[in-house]
Amino acid sequence: MRSEIQSPPETTSAPAACYHCGLPCERNRIHFDEKDFCCQGCKMVYEILQENRLCRYYSLNAQPGSSPKEAVQSARFAYLDDAAVQASLLRFHNGTIAKATFYIPSMHCSSCIWLLENLYKLNPGIADSKVDFLRKELAVTFREKQTSIREIVERLAAIGYEPAINLDTLETREETASHRALYLRIGVAGFSFGNIMLLSFPEYLSIGDDLLASFRSFFGILNILLALPVLLYSASEYLLSAWRGLRHRTVNIDVPLSLGILTLFGRSLYEILSGSGAGYMDSFAGLVFLLLIGKLFQKKTYDTLSFERDYKSFFPIAVTRKDGDSEQSIPLARLQVGDRILVRNQELIPADAVLIDGTGRIDYSFVTGEAEPVDKQVGDLIYAGGRQAGGAIELEVIKAVSQSYLTQLWNHEAFTQNRESRINTFANAVSKYFTFGIIAIALLAALYWLPQDRTLALNAFTAVLIIACPCALALSTPFTLGNILRILGRNQFYLKNTIVIETLAKISEIVFDKTGTLTHGGGGQLDFKGNALTSEEVQLIKSLLRHSRHPLSLRIYRHLPGAAAVDLQDFRETAGMGIEGRSAGRQIRIGSRAFVDPGAGRREPGASEVYVAIDGELRGHFRLRSQYRRGLAKVFAALSRRYRLYLLSGDNAAERENLTAFFDPDALRFEQSPHDKLAFIRSLQADGRKVLMIGDGLNDAGALRQSDVGISIAEDLNNFFPACDAILQAGQLDRLERFLHFARRGMTIIRINFIISLLYNLIGLSFAVQGTLSPLICAVLMPLSSISVILFSTGAAGLMAYRLGLNRTLRQSWEKTVLSVDDASEATVNPAIASGDLLWKGGRL
Repeated sequence: MRSEIQSPPETTSAPAACYHCGLPCERNRIHFDEKDFCCQGCKMVYEILQENRLCRYYSLNAQPGSSPKEAVQSARFAYLDDAAVQASLLRFHNGTIAKATFYIPSMHCSSCIWLLENLYKLNPGIADSKVDFLRKELAVTFREKQTSIREIVERLAAIGYEPAINLDTLETREETASHRALYLRIGVAGFSFGNIMLLSFPEYLSIGDDLLASFRSFFGILNILLALPVLLYSASEYLLSAWRGLRHRTVNIDVPLSLGILTLFGRSLYEILSGSGAGYMDSFAGLVFLLLIGKLFQKKTYDTLSFERDYKSFFPIAVTRKDGDSEQSIPLARLQVGDRILVRNQELIPADAVLIDGTGRIDYSFVTGEAEPVDKQVGDLIYAGGRQAGGAIELEVIKAVSQSYLTQLWNHEAFTQNRESRINTFANAVSKYFTFGIIAIALLAALYWLPQDRTLALNAFTAVLIIACPCALALSTPFTLGNILRILGRNQFYLKNTIVIETLAKISEIVFDKTGTLTHGGGGQLDFKGNALTSEEVQLIKSLLRHSRHPLSLRIYRHLPGAAAVDLQDFRETAGMGIEGRSAGRQIRIGSRAFVDPGAGRREPGASEVYVAIDGELRGHFRLRSQYRRGLAKVFAALSRRYRLYLLSGDNAAERENLTAFFDPDALRFEQSPHDKLAFIRSLQADGRKVLMIGDGLNDAGALRQSDVGISIAEDLNNFFPACDAILQAGQLDRLERFLHFARRGMTIIRINFIISLLYNLIGLSFAVQGTLSPLICAVLMPLSSISVILFSTGAAGLMAYRLGLNRTLRQSWEKTVLSVDDASEATVNPAIASGDLLWKGGRL
C-alpha cells in the first residue's frame, strides 16, 4: 500500500542530499514522506516504487537512482506506436509474446540490476526482463495484448532508466556514452597531470632557493586548481562507488583506492597551504590518470574478446541455401539478406525470414521458453531462433544473422544448467576480505611509524592503500576464460559460456554417439536390396527424405537420382525410429525394421540398414557401410590415456569388430534407445563421474542435456541443439584431445595468475609498510599489476594455443568441409572415398 503523505510537499532552502539520486538539493528541497528530494522527477520515481512495493531498491545501494529532472512527456515516445519503428526494435513477436532489447546508459549498480529485473512488478504485461550489465542492455519479454513497447519505454523513462534509442544504429554502437565519458575523464586527468608536472619542475630540478621561494606559493595554488577537476570529475567514479558501498555497509575495492586518493590529495593540500612542502599533486593526478588508463585497457580488451565472439567466431553450423533447383550447404557466416534457405524438421532458423514454400510449424521455445508450436503460412514472417517442427520449408532471409542474439538465446536460463563457477566464487570471497585486510595493514603501518616520523607514517599509509590490488585476482578469470572462448571459437569449437571451460577441465568419462559423430554422411558404400523401385516411388522416397536432417536420411537423399518434386503432407519423425509421410494418397515409411515392418527378415551383418515401406508394403532396404572420420585412431589413443571412453549407438552390433580398435569391448553398447542413453549417463554420474557426451542431438538430446558437458557435432547441416553446452564442427573431431588439454591448461593459467597476484601484493606491501615507496611509484605499480595479469592471461593462452596448433583461423578449412550438392543430379561415390579417405574441395585434408 502506498504510504500516506506525512505533510504537504514543502520547499525549503536548507541543503540536503536527494533520497533517490543523492544529488544536493541546491535550489529547492521537496520534503515528502519524511524524505528529501531534489526535484519532482525523483519524488515521482519514489512514489512509483513505493506503490509497487519495490523500495528494496534503496536498501541495496544508497541513493542509487538517476534523476529524471522533469516528468516524462508521453508525446515524446509517440513514434514508438509506428509499426515500422516497432518492427525495427522488436527481436521477436507472434501476436502474443514479443521480445526487445534496450540500451540503458544510466545503469550503474546492483540496485539498477535488481529494479530492472523486477519490471514485471511495475507492469504486469512484462513477462521477463534480463540485464546484461557489461553491455548495459536490458532484454524484455512482454505480452503484446497487455502492454506495448511504448508503454515499457515510458515506464523506464519515468523511473530514470530511459533507453537510448537510435533508429539508425540499432544493431551496433561503435562508441557508447560510457566509453566517451571514460575518454573525457582520462583527458582531464592527463591534461592536469602534464601541467602539474610542468609547474613542479623547479622542485624536480632543485632550482635556487630564492627563485623557488618567489614562485612556490603561486605554483602551489595553480597545482591545486589543476588537481580539483581530477578529484571532482576524473576520480568521481571511484569516490562515488566507495561512498555508495559504505552507505550500504559494504567495503568494496574502491574504498581503499578512494582512501588513498583522498589521503594523497589532502596531504598535498595541507603542505601547499601551510607552506610546509610542495605537496604531491603530480603524484595524485598521475595516480588517477594511470588508474583510468588501466581501466580503459581492461575495457578495450574485454570489447575485443566480445567482438571476436559475437562477430568472428560464428556458430560452426551450416545452412542449406537454394539456388534454383540446386542446394548448397554454406557456413552461417556466409548467409546474406535475400538468400533462400531450406529448413528441415528440427532445424534452427538462423535469421529473420519470410516463408516462401511449405507449411511452417515453428517452435519458439528457444526464444520465449514456451514450447507450443505456432503455425505459419506462405508470406508470414518467421523470427530467428525458431525451430521447424514438421516438414521442410523454404524461407527468404530478410535480416542479417546476429551472432550475439543467437548466443544470448543459447544462454537463456531454460537451456542453462544450474552450475556455479568455483573459481569465481573463490576469487569473489578473497576480494571481499582482501579489502578489509588492506585497510587494517595501512592503519597498523601508520600507527607504527607515527611516533617516529609523521611524514613516514603518512607515506606508509598512503602507499599501502594505493599499491595493494585485488584487481589482478578479479580480472584473471574473466580474461583468461574469455580468451580461451575466443580461440576455441575460431577453431570451430563454440562454447556456450565460460563455466563450460571449467567443467571440461574436470571431465573423467567421454561418451560418443556413432552415426553422425564417428561416421560422416559423405562416401561409404550404399546399396538397395529389395523390389525394383519405379521412378515415381524414387521421387516419393526422396521427397520424404528431404524433410529429415538425420545423417542416414541425408546420405540416401543425396544418392538417389532426380529431384524431390513431390508435395508431401502429414510428415512425422519419430526419434530413434524413422520418418513417415503421405503424398497423393500414398503412405511412405522409412526407418528401422521395427518402425517400418517388425516382421522383416534378419539384418545382414556389417552395415546399417534403412527400410522402406510404401502403402504398408515392405519394398526393401538400403544398406550403408559406415565410413569413419579421418584421424579417429590417433585421437582415441590420446583420449584413452586420460579418460574412460564409451560408445552408445542406436544401430545393431554389426560394427562391433571395427569399434573394438577404439573402445574396450565392455564399453560398447548397441541398439540403445534415447531413454537407454539417458539412463546410462545418469548411472555414470551417480558414481561421481564427470561425463562429456558427444552426439548429433537427434536421438541423444536427453543424454546431451543430462551430461555435465554436452557437445553437439555439426557437419553440413543446421545441427544445433539448444540444450547442448558446445558445438563442434565435425571436421575438428580429431582435435578433441587438444581442445580438452587447452581447457585444462586454462585453469592452470588462472592458478598461476592467482600466485602472481599474491606475490605482487606481498612484495609491494613489504616495501609500502616501510614507507620507502613514493605515491607516484605506487600509482605506476598499481595499474601495472592489472595490466600485467591481462597481458599474461592473453599471452599465455595464445602461446598455449600456438603450441597445440590452435592459433590459426580455420574458416577456410570449415568452408572446405561443406559439401555442394546439385539436387538435380546423382551423387557419385569416388572409389578413393569409399576406401576410407575423405576428399575435400581443392584437395585432401
